[in-house]
Amino acid sequence: MGKKVEVKTSEKIDKIIEILKGMYPEAKCSLDYNNPFQLLVATRLSAQCTDARVNMVTPALFERYQAVEDFAQADLSELESYIRSCGLYKTKARDIKAMAQMVIEKYKGEIPDTVEELTKLPGVGRKTANLIVGDVFGKPAVVTDTHCIRISNRLGLCDTKDPLKVENRLRSILPPEESNDFCHRLVLFGRDVCSARSPRCDICPLAELCPSRQI
Repeated sequence: MGKKVEVKTSEKIDKIIEILKGMYPEAKCSLDYNNPFQLLVATRLSAQCTDARVNMVTPALFERYQAVEDFAQADLSELESYIRSCGLYKTKARDIKAMAQMVIEKYKGEIPDTVEELTKLPGVGRKTANLIVGDVFGKPAVVTDTHCIRISNRLGLCDTKDPLKVENRLRSILPPEESNDFCHRLVLFGRDVCSARSPRCDICPLAELCPSRQI
């Protein structure tokens, strides 16, 4: 019985991947950055903030603080002034400075390349760690942001809102080489079609595969 369900799930995943690839051939993170530490900083700033807002803030931020050492030595009040509009700026500034200090002291200035090591950094959870592992180091990764969790549930790929359980479930059904791009495409799809409040099921190319469709 379980075998049949898994075959159907595999076929469904393949179809979803194919459709999303057609919609978004260039799957990439929407945060702007020029090096791994900048992506780490931008991702920390994106917590409870839009990527668009973060991208408005980071040009001046990265001009002022150009290296990990600059962030590690930053005056907190000045750092806060650069990121104030991203919200939770005091906590984010404290985390970013501590993160830079730990990268220098524990990792000799190099960003670690595993989820396990990345999550030891201040303010870095599995979502951020997976993004770095996938986008920077090219390893299979599953970034379970709100779009990923919402859409995976709607499509019937999982039945939980717990980020770690969603991550583990998607790892078990996605081809490893597709997992990182799949999550990026879900973000774009979530913004364009499958929004939280008013999904556009009438125009959704995944409607036939979706048990939650409202048409």
